[in-house]
Amino acid sequence: MVGRPSLSHFGAGTSPPGYARPAAPAFRSTPAPAPLAMPRQDLREAAPRHAPIEDEALKRRLVVILGALAIAAVVAGLMLAVLSLDGLTWLELVMVGLSSLLAAWVGLGFTTAAAGFVLSWRAAGETPEPCDQDPGTRTAILLPTYNEDPGLIFSAVQAIAEDLRRLGSAERYEIFVLSDTRDGAVAEEEVASLLRTRLRLGSAPHVHYRRREANTDRKSGNIAEWVETCGAGFDYMLVLDADSLMTGETIAALKAGMDADPRLGLLQTVPTIVNAETPFARLQQFAARLYGPVFAQGHQWWSASEGNYYGHNAIIRTRAFAESAGLPHLTGPRPFGGHILSHDFVEAALLRRRGWTVRSLAGLSGSYEEAPPTLLDMAVRDRRWCQGNLQHVRVLNAAGLHWVSRMHLAMGVFAYLAPAFWLATVVIGAIVWPALHVPPRSGRYLEIESLFCLTLALLIIPKVLALVLAMRSAETRRGFGGASKLMLGFLVESLASLLTAPVMMVMQSVAVVDVLIGRDSGWSPQRREGVELGVRDVWRAHGAHVLLGLAGAVGAFLVSRYFLLWASPVFLSLALSALLSFHTAKPRLGRALRRRGLLSIPEEHDPPPVLQRSLALRAAYAAEFEARRRIAALLRKPVPAYEAFRNPVRKRRELREVA
Repeated sequence: MVGRPSLSHFGAGTSPPGYARPAAPAFRSTPAPAPLAMPRQDLREAAPRHAPIEDEALKRRLVVILGALAIAAVVAGLMLAVLSLDGLTWLELVMVGLSSLLAAWVGLGFTTAAAGFVLSWRAAGETPEPCDQDPGTRTAILLPTYNEDPGLIFSAVQAIAEDLRRLGSAERYEIFVLSDTRDGAVAEEEVASLLRTRLRLGSAPHVHYRRREANTDRKSGNIAEWVETCGAGFDYMLVLDADSLMTGETIAALKAGMDADPRLGLLQTVPTIVNAETPFARLQQFAARLYGPVFAQGHQWWSASEGNYYGHNAIIRTRAFAESAGLPHLTGPRPFGGHILSHDFVEAALLRRRGWTVRSLAGLSGSYEEAPPTLLDMAVRDRRWCQGNLQHVRVLNAAGLHWVSRMHLAMGVFAYLAPAFWLATVVIGAIVWPALHVPPRSGRYLEIESLFCLTLALLIIPKVLALVLAMRSAETRRGFGGASKLMLGFLVESLASLLTAPVMMVMQSVAVVDVLIGRDSGWSPQRREGVELGVRDVWRAHGAHVLLGLAGAVGAFLVSRYFLLWASPVFLSLALSALLSFHTAKPRLGRALRRRGLLSIPEEHDPPPVLQRSLALRAAYAAEFEARRRIAALLRKPVPAYEAFRNPVRKRRELREVA
């Protein structure tokens, strides 16, 4: 063999000539196998339960649901009052039905936020009592990865490991990087990063790595393969994502929560978005940090033991997961058949079906994730989520599910149908509103204005409630940069949301149509870091939106000012979509906003040590790029010593043949 074999010899890529291919092209550095059976579940038959399921939060759920239905009834009454004076056409009836359905959807978010506001107001200043950990239980921290930046993954691994070591509890945990990477060069970097991380850590928690031969069933299959191979050796598994990070205190609190409740099957945190570079990502980060806790508190209040799972930043009882959550393949072709893409909602429902409780911890800090850097990246991720959520239609009638679990699945489906329904309502409004001929200052005119104002109020009031809570706390105000910058950020985010929501509505509606006509989304890796978008790329994505917005606004102005009022946010958003997408994707502008303290969050003003350490390790990894490139080139270069060794052997063989 001329030259040194690359790391692909250990399964990181294609084996070089002259070397036998390993049995499976997967580098493995894992502990001794501890198999745990994970049978595929039958959705047609109810599974036996470990404990009876009682509806402990029925009154709370009735409050939230009946409140949403009351809001829908008010909207329906106003619509009928406006449209029924001249009789109702079938198109007007469709519009009333869609508007009422959408009002119920928005109303559910409104009542959830209102409940969260009341709970947060009452609990202000309270801190949860710490629970003691059981030293006899063991937890595996799992980081599935698919063609992700190894620097991102192993920086988080090292930062988490060091934080656990600081707490003195590292021996209770082991970390597994579960690679589904298909790119050989990235896989080589994963192996090199693993070895470097082990050298730096030296001792517990142990870091393991496994790369699968084939990424069967994608992320859910990746986790299931680990359960079937190593699951019996661990009481719990803490599932993270490629961009996840968690403090040692948060991990310990999750483990203690599982130790304290033997019926608890899954405990979900509410991650905070961090490390936003672009203006678009900073807007998402600011909104999630300011508004997210209110919605999360309300959702936790009414979901209770029938909570949901978001696929990461959650701890799971391993044996409960193995016996309950083996996902079957759905019959028929993609996109509605095959393996279940959005596996998390279904896994939570199946855990509850067996009698295990599924809860969330809205008030637990120290759990982090990152957001897509651009509007286009958000659309790509939404396209995949759209297909996965619509696939849940096939799971809604599964036998034995709790009715709240079915509600979570239905909400996931409707989250992507709602934009299409909004768009349909706007299109029908283009036909209905111009035909009304309502005189200004008349009763019908006031009812139209009331309907418009009610819709805006339902969307804005939850944000205002979250702002009130933040303003109430001096510590929170300081975390957001002070009262003035918090208020400015609120206004900027509200305006940006008003401008971007309609174009997202159109893009999601197109995604729904794609799925319904049978187009599969595939599974491309997500871009994590911001890049400058080119004008051509932006125009290719938004050119049709801009033309549609301009043409629609002109047409609405010529036909009816009522319709222009009704649809003005949509037309404005579409007309400005290219400019918004282009400028909100600029990392330079994002860094400028951060320097000025705009759209900042508490985790930027006072970053936790684990976050600081992770960023420092990522920066060091990026700085080593040129050195890594040169070393890789050197290792692939033929070594003369090998040739010197081979030539005498070849010459002796030739002399023997001549003799």
